[in-house]
This record gives sequence, C-alpha cells and structure tokens, in this order.
Amino acid sequence: MALDAAAVRGLRLTEPPPGFIDDPYPFYAALRQHAPLHELAPGSWLLTRHADVLAVYRAPQASSDKRREFGPRFGDSPLFEHHTTSLVFNDPPLHTRVRRLMMGALSQRAITRMEAGVESLVDGLLERMQTLTAPDLIEDFAARIPVEVIGNLLAVPQAERAPLRDWSLAILSALEPAPPAAVLARGNAAVSDFMAQLRGLVAERRRRPGDPESDVLTRLLQGETGAEPLSETELLHNCIFLLNAGHETTTNLIGNGLHALLSQRDQFERLVAEPALLPSAIEELLRFESPLQLNNRVTTAPLTLGGRELPAGSFLTLGIGAANRDPAEFADPDRLDLARKPNHHLAFGQGAHACAGMNVARLEARVAIGRLLARHPHLAARGSPQRDRRVRFRGWRSLPVTLG
Repeated sequence: MALDAAAVRGLRLTEPPPGFIDDPYPFYAALRQHAPLHELAPGSWLLTRHADVLAVYRAPQASSDKRREFGPRFGDSPLFEHHTTSLVFNDPPLHTRVRRLMMGALSQRAITRMEAGVESLVDGLLERMQTLTAPDLIEDFAARIPVEVIGNLLAVPQAERAPLRDWSLAILSALEPAPPAAVLARGNAAVSDFMAQLRGLVAERRRRPGDPESDVLTRLLQGETGAEPLSETELLHNCIFLLNAGHETTTNLIGNGLHALLSQRDQFERLVAEPALLPSAIEELLRFESPLQLNNRVTTAPLTLGGRELPAGSFLTLGIGAANRDPAEFADPDRLDLARKPNHHLAFGQGAHACAGMNVARLEARVAIGRLLARHPHLAARGSPQRDRRVRFRGWRSLPVTLG
C-alpha cells in the first residue's frame, strides 16, 4: 500500500514509525517521491534515490571518518577506538594502507582456493541439519558459515571461535541510530574481550608466520615492502573489522535470500530448475533485501544532490535499501527477478569504500544457497520467523524450516 507525504513527515530513524522495521520499503518509496533529501535533524539528511546514494559514494568530498559523529555517542571507550580505527570508518591514508593489504589476501586467486573449503563446510552443516528435529536456517546454517570462513582467513584456532558471533553482533549493534546503554556496555565488553584474544593470536603468528597469500593476519603483520606498517592498535581493530563485516553481511545475505525464496515459491522453484541462475540470483537477492540498509558519510566541502547544495559538515545517511528499490534504476523494483539484468545494486557500496570482502560473501552465498536447494528442493518455512529488530542491518534472528 502506497504511503502519502504525511506518513513520512518527521520520520526519524532513532524512533522508526510502526511497521518500518518489518517493511521499510513503502516508507522509502514515499520518501523518494515526497522528500528524497529528507532532513532527519538540522544538518542531517537521509538519501533514498539511487542516483544520490551513488553520487555520494563517488564524491571525494564525502568522508567516512566518524570521529566527530562517534565521539558524543561512545565517549572515550573501546567502541570509539574500534570504530574510528577500522577500515570502513576511515579515509586515506589509513584506509588505503589497510585495504591494499586485505585485498592482496582476498584476491580472486585466493577466493578460488577457498571454494573447496566452503563447499566442505556447507556440506557438513547440511549433514548436521538432517539430524535435527527443528532446523533453523539462521542458527544452524547461515550464521555458522561466515564465522568459520573468517576464522580460517585469520587462522583462529577452532577452540577459540565460539564467542566470535556474539562479539560481532554486540559490536555492530552499537552502530544503530540510538543504541541504549546496555547495548553500548555489551559492545565495549566485546571489543575488550576480542582484543585480548587477538593479542595472543598475533603473538603466536609473529613466532610462526603463515602463508601471506592466504593468511590475512600474516599479511597484515608483514605489510608491504616500503610501506608504513600498521600499529598494534590498527592491526587488532582491523582484524575485528574483518570478522564483523564478513559475518554480518554474509549471514544476512544468506538468511534474507532464503526467506525471499521461501516467500516467493515461483522463484524458489525457478532456481531449483535452473541452478545456472545462481550468480545473477545472488545479485538480485542482494538488491531485493540488502543486508546493510544504511550507511553514512559527512561532507568536507559543499555537495550538490538533485539540484540542492548541501554545505560542508552535513551528515548524510545513505539509504542503501531504498536506493536498491528505486524505480528510476530498477524496473518493477518490488518484484524478485532472479535473472534481472542489468542490476546495478549498491549493496556492497561503490568507489574506494566498496566492500573489500564482497567476492568472499558472494562465494559463500552461492555455495550455501545452491547446495541447500540442490539437496532440499522441497524446503519449506515452518512456524513464524523472527526478524532482527535493527534498522541499519536487515536480517533474521530465526528462520525455522522443514527440509522436505
């Protein structure tokens, strides 16, 4: 049902209106039509058009540095140190140094070498699910895959991986528009605990380096010839970032994708019958239910969007989920079309800050969804799924199924 201008007048992400978390897309559509540059607060704007979000991603005067924004929210805390040191919330030169190191270990050749391991991991999870009386596609499948993949990239010992998922959720939940004190406390504790574990891991890797072609931690430790090495703080926080980014995006990509397919049975059966559609299907699932719905930038100089000039110092919230349903870019955008082409979605960002691990996430989703549907072509939803109630990250807490 279409919403009118009154339904989105005064919309705030810190207090989303009823129904927004369950289905934000009607609200985004109304904003695109009536207030595509929607003022969230003085000097703070929410962008919902594909063209505007893309323009900001590509604009040199759109900064990812979050010190000014995160200072009042986090204070002098582990969360502040983490989120202002990690790759995603930094500009050059730190961003350039860390990204170059990570991309060297996440090359297409390295990803090709990973594929057999991902297939083995997924097959093992599928075997285990068949023994369960009430399998859940999040807890028993989607959430387990990226933790193991990133654990392998950092060579985290198996015995030390149990808390990784909870740490990741706690740290990222602090990025919501209005995190309560309890969420901040859990996030700070998670950063501290994770740092303590990583210090031991780093000390061991200094003694016994791994293969820098596949071991991201060894590559970050060794750096590049002639380049400034990462400090201990930069190293540890970017290892945390690697887990957080890889875990959240991929868990939600797989979970959202499977829920969309189960909800639209014609597309589910189409993919079962035409597994060659998997690469384009993954792109469409990324567009249709983007795992990361919101991103942020601050302008360092005036920036013109849609004919309106925004001054330097403007806070911009990029509506990725909204941009990926923009009818100016996507024909019939609310329809799931696994063969959609072209598909210029923005789920992984664009420009210098495009997701460094996007091809790892694509690999994991392709293997996970493809092998699940091949083994269980009569997979069906069971009971009531439970949605994650966050607005920045879109996903599911629980997705119970029958394997059929």
